[in-house]
Amino acid sequence: MKFYSTKNKQLRVRLREAVLQGLAPDGGLFMPEFIPAVDAPYLRGMTFQEIAMTLARPFTDGELSSNQLQEIIEDAFTFPVPLYPLSEDLHVLELFHGPTLAFKDFGARFMARLMAKFTVRQDRERLILVATSGDTGSAVASGFYAQPGMRVILLYPSGMVSKIQEQQLTTLGGNVTALEVDGSFDDCQRLVKQAFIDKDIREQCSLSSANSINIARLIPQSFYYAAAWSALPGSNTPLVMVVPSGNLGNLTAGLIARRMGIPILKFVSAMNANDVFLGYLEKGTFQPRPTIPTISNAMDVGNPSNYYRILDLYENDVRNLRKTVYGASFSDQDTQQAINQVYDQFNYMMDPHSAVGFLALQQFLSENKVNDWRQIILETAHPAKFKDIVESCTGRPVRIPQRLAVCLDKPKHAFTMSSLFSDFKEWLLSGAG
Repeated sequence: MKFYSTKNKQLRVRLREAVLQGLAPDGGLFMPEFIPAVDAPYLRGMTFQEIAMTLARPFTDGELSSNQLQEIIEDAFTFPVPLYPLSEDLHVLELFHGPTLAFKDFGARFMARLMAKFTVRQDRERLILVATSGDTGSAVASGFYAQPGMRVILLYPSGMVSKIQEQQLTTLGGNVTALEVDGSFDDCQRLVKQAFIDKDIREQCSLSSANSINIARLIPQSFYYAAAWSALPGSNTPLVMVVPSGNLGNLTAGLIARRMGIPILKFVSAMNANDVFLGYLEKGTFQPRPTIPTISNAMDVGNPSNYYRILDLYENDVRNLRKTVYGASFSDQDTQQAINQVYDQFNYMMDPHSAVGFLALQQFLSENKVNDWRQIILETAHPAKFKDIVESCTGRPVRIPQRLAVCLDKPKHAFTMSSLFSDFKEWLLSGAG
């Protein structure tokens, strides 16, 4: 299979080039030349790893042998993906059982191992640039840690990630360097994108991206949508998937899974105050704006990159997109109340992002009168990553898993950086860090 740029469908490359380049030379995002079809009922009874093999094989055809793909999948996905019932119709898909307690582990671990296969004979060190609003950075750092021939640079917005997230970003060391940027996530993302199209940097550095602009992050995220559907009881009633949405990579992966044949009738795109995508769904216009800091900080994105992939999937037809995607946004106060409500009603602790999802689902059900639908909310992070917030809302202590606790007492190591590209470029080309 080949992959084209969203800015030029004639620009086509193989998977290896798409993964290692991250961003197309023209600044577009890579998309598969076709979405392969799967026989969804055939997936029932499969393990997560078997589902991953079935969905990944068409994308890697001609690039990896079945044995190589199997090695990647078995090494990447060593943790459970439980579907937790809150009620008969409502389930939570817990995506936080990986090493960094966030859904980003799925994409980051798969991508790191895929890149390792593609660069095994490469003499030049590969520089992985990552902009993060919290969970992406720690997942990528963990996924690429100690991988030979790889150096990771994490850019995160100063003061706009939780303390626990910052500890995960800045304490690993080794081949992982953290940059604390004086700006927003959008500034971090802009610096990464500019680096990819800068001639001097590209000549001196062998760049790749591990953000969701990289197609290798999206492919594995489609796996858990298929796994969630296959794990539901055998009812044929309609299914709605609720996706906390920031940079829109998670939603895009779900839409790809649906296009492959996973019978998800509707997606609810749940947003916080950074609801640029909601504006597009409601008005048909996309107007990026400065990021607003919230307690669901992984969704604090004012110019979501994967909007352009969604646009491509739906051929710029917002009316058609509305048939599949419903959007809603909520305030921090709403989110705090939802964390408390979910705990009181179901004795379940939700992190702030999934609490926004819970609110969006309730609004969708109220407006559409479809209470007989099966519902799955993606639980994107362990509540311990937002311990102070969740405890203040529920009045109950949050247990910190050991793999998170180990980083809390380690010293922070991060370079400070302005949001000026000239400063970032000089830093990169100097070989600092």
